[in-house]
Amino acid sequence: MEQTFRGSSQYVASPELMSAVNIAVVLQKPLLIKGEPGTGKTLLAQAVAEALGKELIVWNVKSTTKAQDGLYVYDVVQRLYDSQFGEHNVGDIAGYIKYGKLGEAFLAEEQVVLLIDEIDKADLEFPNDLLWELDRMEFYIPEIRQTVKARQRPIVIITSNAEKELPDAFLRRCVFHYIEFPDQKQMEEIVRVHFGDLDRRLVTQALAAFYWLRELRGIEKKPSTSELVDWLRALIAGGVDPAVITQQIPFAGVLLKKDKDLRTLQRNKR
Repeated sequence: MEQTFRGSSQYVASPELMSAVNIAVVLQKPLLIKGEPGTGKTLLAQAVAEALGKELIVWNVKSTTKAQDGLYVYDVVQRLYDSQFGEHNVGDIAGYIKYGKLGEAFLAEEQVVLLIDEIDKADLEFPNDLLWELDRMEFYIPEIRQTVKARQRPIVIITSNAEKELPDAFLRRCVFHYIEFPDQKQMEEIVRVHFGDLDRRLVTQALAAFYWLRELRGIEKKPSTSELVDWLRALIAGGVDPAVITQQIPFAGVLLKKDKDLRTLQRNKR
């Protein structure tokens, strides 16, 4: 393979995830990533861009986002304002075309990594409205009667939290990978990336407590990797003796974010 992703200095990727990234690059298809919050879906695009030496363009999808937003917007209001008060050449409509993130990725001189983050936040039509653009790597601007074609086909990574089912027509065009929550061994590798020479006893006890908490019956929002990292920072800042963690969960509010989960922990002290 001309471009091969093998993880990065700040991102621990499983062999299966690295393979999915590389296959998507070779097949020139979007890589659709799912997994529970905190498994590194969003950070993957950053790691791929870093590892392959490419610019990262991020399109953060919201509930109000439309597919058109990622292509371009014709700023008719600014043109009207300029026609009344400005000195610009309002006859040049191209000057009022503002490209979105997908448009920026298409127009980039070098190949970029495009992250379409949390695609399932948008309405159900959003993925279908991007089928042509992601397939053909082009879109048409009727206001200036021009077709914008990708100069270099971007590496497209799409994340989903599985809040909504994505259309079958969209899924057929993607390479799919589900990021499993890291096991304890892989999580220790991730912790070492963030902390380096951390006290071995602290890592061992913290990870044991973390996974015990995730498996505790009644916990609604299981703590994620990012919350584990924050918790370790809190333990270090608080000078907590690793032996204490075998008996209790100090700073539990860093790991658990619901009052019901905190009450569940109180009823099931270690």
